Amino acid sequence: MTPLPPTPATREACAELDAADPIAAFRDEFVLPEGVIYLDGNSLGALPRAVPGRVADLVEREWGQGLVRSWNDAGWWDKPRTLGARLAPLVGAAPHEVVVGDGTSANLFKALVAALRLNPGRRTVLGEPGNFPTDLYVTQGVTDLLGAGQRLADPDEPGRIAEALAAGDVAVVLLSHVDYRTGALRDMAGLTKAAHDHGALVVWDVCHSVGALPVDLAGCGADFAVGCTYKYLNGGPGGPAFTYVAERHHASARQPIAGWHGHARPFDFAGEYVPAAGADRFLSGSQPLVAAAALEASLELWSRVDLRQVRAKSLVLTDLFRSVAESAGLAVATPRAAERRGSHVALRHPGGYAIVRALIERGVIGDFRAPDVLRFGFAPLYLRHVDVFDAAHALAEVVESGEWRDPRFSERAHVT
Repeated sequence: MTPLPPTPATREACAELDAADPIAAFRDEFVLPEGVIYLDGNSLGALPRAVPGRVADLVEREWGQGLVRSWNDAGWWDKPRTLGARLAPLVGAAPHEVVVGDGTSANLFKALVAALRLNPGRRTVLGEPGNFPTDLYVTQGVTDLLGAGQRLADPDEPGRIAEALAAGDVAVVLLSHVDYRTGALRDMAGLTKAAHDHGALVVWDVCHSVGALPVDLAGCGADFAVGCTYKYLNGGPGGPAFTYVAERHHASARQPIAGWHGHARPFDFAGEYVPAAGADRFLSGSQPLVAAAALEASLELWSRVDLRQVRAKSLVLTDLFRSVAESAGLAVATPRAAERRGSHVALRHPGGYAIVRALIERGVIGDFRAPDVLRFGFAPLYLRHVDVFDAAHALAEVVESGEWRDPRFSERAHVT
């Protein structure tokens, strides 16, 4: 990795970095409310300016004028595949290895069942205890349904995954590439190899890494992966998720929701299911095309992005933020080493929720994760170094002044 520049100590130094930033021009391609510093890109990315026009075109022209003809004329039927091919370079995959559609939970269910079916002599899914709840819940549902078992091991504790694999009964390992709470980045290649060496397959959740750093699913030997598009990829609230299926599994993988969109010849309307070739067999039913149009506009923008530049800027931004947070006495949960962190910074404080709410009132938007994590996501395409400098110092002022102790900041909203 290229050595990082020194962490800027002044706002003037941050402005100099912004003036030299090779991806600075992308900021103008997003809608950013005046007076807001948006550090929640790891929950919902900002709106690309091209999205409203693309969505309006689908609604007014493709749907309004084209009507049912647009399934052919506007390429509606093929959207899961064409969007998958556009997204594939962002995760280090071939175009035919990725399909876009359904949500992360549904795709995770499909991938876990398929992986278990490919490894019939084993009945254990190995996961991580601190994973995002959906991953744990879906695993529980799959293991209950198939009469399999679940085991948990912390990938951030040396040797724990290897110890769990050594039992010899693990069929599939499910891990998140970046921990949603701490921002810890896992060694995808090393953990995948360890699983394969012990006869297990691997499903990676890349929700918190896609669009934030280079991902190389094929190069790391991953078997399956799932991810969402509404975070760093700016696909919009509820945007469709995606599934990666390694080419070596295309002929044999069988997913459980065998809908007609995943059929080899759907318009034969045959009574028996015959899976389509490749990752297409992981499709099920009709997809939300209005949401797909929003993602399409965002992926056009992403096709012009160099992820190496995104990653380099992300590391500087996260270093800058954490250095100020530490000086304010906040405990940092995110790993310090560049190769061990994603693109968000997690801080711990018993008054974390109230601090986040007080910051939002100042125009700095982050989020909170129970029980005590303040989480700030850094989307390098539209965040400037001066934004992060200002946000970090606003955080320090909120903590040091004690303004977060105002009782109104502790009143819980439904979404944190």
